[in-house]
Amino acid sequence: MAELRLIVGLGNPGAEYANTRHNAGFRFIDALAERADARFGVDAKVFGETARIDIAGRSLWLLKPATFMNLSGKAVAAALRYWKIAPEEMLVAHDELDLPPGTARLKFGGGHGGQNGLRDIAAHLGHGEFHRLRVGIGHPGHKDRVVSWVLNRPGQDDAILIDRAIDDALAVLPLMVANDVNEAMKRLHTAGK
Repeated sequence: MAELRLIVGLGNPGAEYANTRHNAGFRFIDALAERADARFGVDAKVFGETARIDIAGRSLWLLKPATFMNLSGKAVAAALRYWKIAPEEMLVAHDELDLPPGTARLKFGGGHGGQNGLRDIAAHLGHGEFHRLRVGIGHPGHKDRVVSWVLNRPGQDDAILIDRAIDDALAVLPLMVANDVNEAMKRLHTAGK
């Protein structure tokens, strides 16, 4: 694996979206910055908020795109160009309908699975070859309810489970940064069982 140099959290900007299911990626990256005692600052060159942290002896950039979810690729592509980072050196944290709340999974590459932020990133890059942290938010049961589901806040029980998944992901992140992706994946897979 290439060395991890950038972690992107996906979400929608604005207070009205702050605690919605769709902002699970923002919640992950906010928790990561908080643990590292890092502060985000606006960086117009990359169309988002950025911070620098150290994990496992390595320095990484954090990025929260200031664009809406479906335009995330603009910020991600700009950040990769500006910092001269290859896509395979990036981890994108996002909400995942196909995983139940309380579940987080790591994967590399693949399709966008209907996740509009991933779709736009892949469109800007011309491929989907980057690492993903999938934070489970559950599925409403019918595709016609997906938009209102992701743009609303989870109930208390689901919110607790989503936070637990984020904590589990934070716990294995040093392994991933240290290039032990398989161990990180294995621990996430067994977390909470």
